[in-house]
Amino acid sequence: MPLRIDPKNADYANTFRDALAAADRPLAGMWVCSGSPLVAELCAGSGLDWLLVDAEHSPNGLESILAQLQAVNGYPVHVLVRPPVNDTVVIKQYLDLGVQNLLIPMVNSAAEAESAVAATRYPPQGVRGVGSALARAARWNRIPDYLARAGETVSVTVQIESTAAVEAVGDILALDGVDAIFLGPSDLAASMGVLGQQEHPEVRAAVESCLTAAKAAGKPAGVNAFNEGTARGYLAAGASFVLVGADVALLARGSEALAATFITPDGDAPASY
Repeated sequence: MPLRIDPKNADYANTFRDALAAADRPLAGMWVCSGSPLVAELCAGSGLDWLLVDAEHSPNGLESILAQLQAVNGYPVHVLVRPPVNDTVVIKQYLDLGVQNLLIPMVNSAAEAESAVAATRYPPQGVRGVGSALARAARWNRIPDYLARAGETVSVTVQIESTAAVEAVGDILALDGVDAIFLGPSDLAASMGVLGQQEHPEVRAAVESCLTAAKAAGKPAGVNAFNEGTARGYLAAGASFVLVGADVALLARGSEALAATFITPDGDAPASY
């Protein structure tokens, strides 16, 4: 007899949207970019609120994303996954893997945001392809009424990371199905003509204007900020969630610190005697 999953008690019923609504403080998270299930599991047990598994700028494909979802399952952490592109077919594949929380990159208009939402909904509300009997998302049809309830199990956060997106943010926030926005200062800086200057006053002002717009719309807004002072500034400005580090960055800086400590300026390791 197959195991039937109660949708009221299953972990999959609790989305990032629900976590943001229930939180009494901003939620802090980190990027998971290594593609390693082991690293993802290490990060899942860190005490952070959420993780972002990235497939836009990281070596993550369907198989590695699936392995990471399985590795972190059961840990008290919410997992968002960022596809490489806002594409209906890619989103369908991610949802069928069991991804619940999507962060859609480079959403520059209300029309693009509407397309992303439609990709997460079955007809007639959207255009998601139906393959629940084959998919982990429905636990291979072991979740009763999955097709009718699927929209409840998915949250959609869209990235605002261009001048066009900043100009359209009000219309994007007004769309039903857009649960939150996430500001990307790096690409926004490039779009504004100040590549590599995420701390530029005009970039910060644009981010804060979007935070204000989100508050007015009654929707959460998050931001990427590895600098602690910048992150705290955005939190003070109304950010509901932040990304404050990355697995690969922690490893890179930590290994560099070891080298700086134990390798002498002439390239020799210090004597051990």
